[in-house]
Amino acid sequence: MNLRRFTVHLNSADVLIIGFFAFLSVVNIIFSFRIPYWWLMILINAAVVAAICLLGWARHTTGSRALAVIHDWHVAPTVFFTFKELYFMIKPIHLGRDYDDVLIAADRWLFGVDPTHWLMQFSTPWLTEILQIAYTLFYALFLLIGIELYRRNDKDPFHFFMFTCVYGFYLSYIGYFFLPAVGPRFTLHDFSALNGDLPGIFLTPYLREFVNFGGSVPMGVANGVAIAGTQRDVFPSGHTMMTLVLMYLSLRFRIRLRGFIIVTGTLLIMATVYERYHYVVDLLGGAVFMLLCVLTAPLLYRSSNNRLSTMESRFPVE
Repeated sequence: MNLRRFTVHLNSADVLIIGFFAFLSVVNIIFSFRIPYWWLMILINAAVVAAICLLGWARHTTGSRALAVIHDWHVAPTVFFTFKELYFMIKPIHLGRDYDDVLIAADRWLFGVDPTHWLMQFSTPWLTEILQIAYTLFYALFLLIGIELYRRNDKDPFHFFMFTCVYGFYLSYIGYFFLPAVGPRFTLHDFSALNGDLPGIFLTPYLREFVNFGGSVPMGVANGVAIAGTQRDVFPSGHTMMTLVLMYLSLRFRIRLRGFIIVTGTLLIMATVYERYHYVVDLLGGAVFMLLCVLTAPLLYRSSNNRLSTMESRFPVE
């Protein structure tokens, strides 16, 4: 079996993921003099790519329903894994330089104030609780849309949805490379005092810990230590960008719970600033990246599908 026959069963999201892993590997090579264990990340990337190719081949060769489900849904943990790889790349590439000062200056130029400080006058425990819940439901919104599309007879909308989500996340990741920052909860506020300054009712501190875990934020440490350990994932706001993408797709595909997605998504975007995760300029950047995503994703998806169909016709299953 040659390489083309081995990769003929990849889908469009697989191709995008493999391309991005190749991009990260090239970046690791270019900045190998700054990135510790760059060679290990390249080896891990190669292993993940091989696993994706093997999964696609095994799914179609065996006809296994279980492998089909894993192949269709592996993008979720794979994209998160990609996100964690950035943790070991962005900070050393920039020699520890963060650009929060640039984003703070942009907010002050636009609004004349620091929006997170200004919003404090409207804070109440109930509002904090509601917005923190909405913010934490970010990943649940993907499942709501994905599961409904997956249950439909026509799987093409599901695959387009998956491709668009992967594409959107990777666009935001590229933004992180250019303007690494940690956000206002560390720079304009004391992170260790967040639960006291902006208390919720019951769930808020637990949900914050869940979000912090995903962002590699160390808990129970001083503000400076927390800044050193956290992920650089502020500009553009991936939560804003991808929530807008989800709202758009829920309307495009007439998802049954699109009303819930629109309302929750709106609260989620409000929470990005209110809960001190982002500067407002991050949200503006997220909106621009969202437009780039939804305008170009259909063309890229069709192009990828055409190439895969051509390859499959040349190398049919034996």
